[in-house]
Amino acid sequence: MSRCFWLLVTVAAAFFITASSARIAAQQGARQQPAPGLAEGLQFLPVRGNIYVLQGAGANITVSIGRDGVLMVDSGLASMGDQVLAAIRRLQAQLDLREKPVGFGAETRSTVADRHIESPAKPIRYIINTHVHPDHVGANELLRRSGATFTGGNVAGNIADASEGAAILAHEAVLQRMTSGAEGATPAPADAQPTDTYYTDTMKLSHFFNGEGVQLIHQPSAHTDGDTLVWFRGSDVIAAGDLYSTTTYPIVDTKLGGSINGVVNGLNRILRLSIAEFRTEGGTLVVPGHGRLSDSADVAYYRDMVTIIRDRVQTMVAKGMTLEQVKAAKPTLDYDPRYGATSGPWTTDQFVEAAYVSLGGGKAAAPRASQGRSK
Repeated sequence: MSRCFWLLVTVAAAFFITASSARIAAQQGARQQPAPGLAEGLQFLPVRGNIYVLQGAGANITVSIGRDGVLMVDSGLASMGDQVLAAIRRLQAQLDLREKPVGFGAETRSTVADRHIESPAKPIRYIINTHVHPDHVGANELLRRSGATFTGGNVAGNIADASEGAAILAHEAVLQRMTSGAEGATPAPADAQPTDTYYTDTMKLSHFFNGEGVQLIHQPSAHTDGDTLVWFRGSDVIAAGDLYSTTTYPIVDTKLGGSINGVVNGLNRILRLSIAEFRTEGGTLVVPGHGRLSDSADVAYYRDMVTIIRDRVQTMVAKGMTLEQVKAAKPTLDYDPRYGATSGPWTTDQFVEAAYVSLGGGKAAAPRASQGRSK
């Protein structure tokens, strides 16, 4: 009888191990499969609290998602709009499954909540544009039309379409660029343009959104002339746009009013807003326009690099060196293995030229005053 008992135990153990192995293998296989509703190449990165980053749609898209709805920082490329919208809806669905609605009548003992009757997630309500480049504003039109602005009172009564579509917020320079049609460019469609702009140093949402304050901060003449930093004050997360990148030298668009001094000032401003958790690590998190999630130490290293190269180029400009001479001197040489590029949308030569031009290089020197002695 003892032999039969141990035989049964052995068979049961083997069955259990086989079933467990099959279950683990199935779970691992599920993890390796692309998530349903999320296009290949797109991924959501949880940052902190209600804040996520959607990567793979052109530029990084920072998303605040919760019971108040969705707030987006930038919209990505126009060609990725449908995929971005599908990804956001999938994240909204996950939120509904994770968080039960507030109970009715007897508070949490409500039988309505027990039956998992979920209210639909609120729509995209705000899109904040950090600047005007297509990889940040390209999907504005599609995503705005997919959202809604919550209005009431005189606004809803006097403006019939006030609630049709999400609100798009940006610095006024972005609206001017999108409507001017400068250099033969076609003005952006009306639904892609900012609906609300600001011209002061900062702008705050008038109310908490998903449990925290949201502040827009203008950084003049940096990456462009209309750059906005978005600070989620409760989560302590800063969306920096293309003012900061972990993959390239800073893109200084001199044609759109950018300057290398403005980039340095903007990076210093991010550092003034940031508080490290311990020895400059952790604490405030910074979402770059392109690249990986960062903390204040990462931004400080990047700031130091830009400042050193700026000073080198400034010295060469003061000596009257031409652009070709500055490039030949290779002021970026020690940082090229990390940030340099000889091809692609932003090369090392383009960065050096932008720095040279924005620092006054190539301009004719002012004539000197007469040094003759007075008699």
